[in-house]
Amino acid sequence: MVDMLYSNNEHTGNSGGQVTFEPGARSAWHTHPAGQVLIVTSGSGWVQEEGGEKRSIRPGDVVWTPPGVKHWHGATDQTGVSHIAVSNVKDGKAVDWMEKVTDEQYLD
Repeated sequence: MVDMLYSNNEHTGNSGGQVTFEPGARSAWHTHPAGQVLIVTSGSGWVQEEGGEKRSIRPGDVVWTPPGVKHWHGATDQTGVSHIAVSNVKDGKAVDWMEKVTDEQYLD
């Protein structure tokens, strides 16, 4: 579930939303043309860049994903997670969605 906190406009080059994942839920693989910051507010989750190790995230963690880096994020299989996502916008675009994260990739 995403609750939009603010949208980009002529005065800001990013948008922000409060995102909540129930246990077992995760995003699809995606990139951000101008990068993204996640600020974990509750629960516990995972984030993984393509080719990298899956990392645990917890309240207070701040995760920076550089522009163009393919990744996914979401809840653990046992615990939900909420975070604020600040997505920078480039040429009117904040995200490029890709294929779904498979159960094997998620649980590996």
